[in-house]
Amino acid sequence: MILFKRKTAGEAIFDGLNGLVMLLVCFVTLYPIWYVLVHSFNNGTDAMQGGIYWWPRVPSLDNYRAVFENTGIMKAMGITVAKTVIGTAAHVFFTSMVAYAFSRRELVGRRAYMMLGTVTLFFSGGLIPTYLLIRDLGLLDSFWVYILPAMFNFFDLIIFLAFFREIPAGLEEAAKIDGAGDFTIFCRVVLPVSMPVVATIALFHGVYQWNDYFTGMIYINNSDLQPIQTFLYRVVAQSSSNQMLAAAPGGMAKNVTSQSIKLATMVVTTLPIVLAYPFLQKYFVKGFMIGSIKG
Repeated sequence: MILFKRKTAGEAIFDGLNGLVMLLVCFVTLYPIWYVLVHSFNNGTDAMQGGIYWWPRVPSLDNYRAVFENTGIMKAMGITVAKTVIGTAAHVFFTSMVAYAFSRRELVGRRAYMMLGTVTLFFSGGLIPTYLLIRDLGLLDSFWVYILPAMFNFFDLIIFLAFFREIPAGLEEAAKIDGAGDFTIFCRVVLPVSMPVVATIALFHGVYQWNDYFTGMIYINNSDLQPIQTFLYRVVAQSSSNQMLAAAPGGMAKNVTSQSIKLATMVVTTLPIVLAYPFLQKYFVKGFMIGSIKG
């Protein structure tokens, strides 16, 4: 028989207050998103009158038509998808390969490499030296500026390293007996048994690549190479929304405003990753737990 302990008055009050505080935090967090969503589906001219808080007063899809009829946002979406897929694959493969080398006890200078890598977790060269390096490498106004500088991250290496150290040494020894070299062992033995950490790092870096606007803002002048988040930044912070409004068809222009186009653009650019995140949450939690408990 399971006996339930009766709560004291103090515990009941604490639980009630705790629940109210959590509800308030959820409301403060979610309502701005709902507010943007409601206004993006409302007639832009009508929304300028104010008074819309919970539901669209004059529902309209013209804001989204104005966004999707703009060729710039479609190009930016394609760049973002391409750099997210290619950048994530390159980052996972290269960082995991370096981490596997670090996990080998016979690696000469491993302690020195770890010390140098640890320094990079706290200090960086700064924006100006980094920009000069990118320029000298010929990566300005190049798609590869999204890929090459982000191929390696020492924090992700630490996560990979903690997982690789838990792999039984017998697996690698059996592969060596069969004549496999280090690279073959890494590709055909280590990576297949490391899919949990591979998925975790892929999600970490994929979200970073999707949300990154700073790289496109600093290193890209060619509008055909800007990602969706940089496009969103320019729509919100500059006059791009007015240009989209001017380009809207006559029958649509009277129903949209620069503000309503901004809100619709924000929804379009953030919706894919917002919808994907709930399905990926368990991998993020598992990624933080890798290597935290030793048997």
